[in-house]
Amino acid sequence: MERTTKARVTVTFLRMDKPPSTPAPLLPSGLRIVTMRAPPVPFYRFLYNSVGHDYLWWLNRVMPDGELARMLNNPNVSIHVLFQDEAIAGFFQLDAGYWPDVNLSYFGLMPQMIGQGIGMTFLRRAVDAAWEMGARGMTVNTCTADHPRALPNYLQVGFEPIRQVEEVWAIPDSLGMVIPQHLRA
Repeated sequence: MERTTKARVTVTFLRMDKPPSTPAPLLPSGLRIVTMRAPPVPFYRFLYNSVGHDYLWWLNRVMPDGELARMLNNPNVSIHVLFQDEAIAGFFQLDAGYWPDVNLSYFGLMPQMIGQGIGMTFLRRAVDAAWEMGARGMTVNTCTADHPRALPNYLQVGFEPIRQVEEVWAIPDSLGMVIPQHLRA
């Protein structure tokens, strides 16, 4: 049996029932978003692992390649990659499988892009992409393992909390993730 380390997190579930009333700011020069349908599994793993490593994104890390490929090939799932010139700067994942709601499954920046002042603009692009699909509502969740600005940014862009849940995650030690002391169960 694989060894695990337990993390105790508070998960906040949020919802938005109407699009933001103000237009999204423009992406700074040199930044662009490319929408990908069914990206290759290794490319997705690179995105997911790079963006989520410091925030204990582990569920898709342990998902077998075949299962992950099925998820990525689902026509309801889209991956949106942020590029700064030719370098990957971040990504978000939308899931319309809950139609007419769209879930913002994952959102984040590459470590070197954090603190550059683009997070809120990129988040608005994610929100706008869901509404442009014709969604009636949008959902997202975040937790105390995510970046400290995640929840405030979701609130600022127009999401409203609907519930909170305490969870204990058994994270496989083989993933090499460092669980902050304040999250250890």
